Amino acid sequence: MTDGIVWLVDLEGWMSSVVFARGVSPEELAVRMGGASDGATEPVTDREVHDLGVEWWRPDADGDGVVRVGTSGIWSFAVEYGDATGGDLLEEISRDGVEVVRYVPMQEHPPAMVDYARDGVFLCGFGLAEEIWRWGQEPDLLLPDLVAAGVLTPDGKTYLPPEDGDYKTAYRRTLGAVERRFGLSLSPAVLDDARLPAYAVRGTPRMTLRR
Repeated sequence: MTDGIVWLVDLEGWMSSVVFARGVSPEELAVRMGGASDGATEPVTDREVHDLGVEWWRPDADGDGVVRVGTSGIWSFAVEYGDATGGDLLEEISRDGVEVVRYVPMQEHPPAMVDYARDGVFLCGFGLAEEIWRWGQEPDLLLPDLVAAGVLTPDGKTYLPPEDGDYKTAYRRTLGAVERRFGLSLSPAVLDDARLPAYAVRGTPRMTLRR
């Protein structure tokens, strides 16, 4: 694995988040996120998700959520689109000893977010550049990693802003710490021309391409 995940800071696409899971196959990850076991589409690119009839919002029903799934090293991953389910189902996704890391690439405010769950328990989460506020059953689990990366002081109470004042620099420091802690990597091709099976996980997207 050579791509890491720090490059995700520069995402400007329409995907909602990336979920990494260790201990399940991509297909099982999709099912735990709400997909049907036989619901995979033909492999599609990131751009082709636009053609699956995904509606972010409906006035009287759930919006549509879709995931594309694959593997990177020892981790399965799901790229979420639309009204996706990953943030609501971290305990379910991580049951039976599975580890889950979720990255939500929001810009500035609200900040991008990192969450971590294992074996059915939400352990910790925080906003990037706002790491002094941490939550979960073990909110300080990643504190040593954040201190080592120069993000926080050892007591976890003081944020160390980058000298250039750029929030993306701050995001890169934290994502780098998370990347190293868990050995995460994702190829930029996943959000370019790579073809991966897609699953509907919420709502009623069409899930067939119109060519």
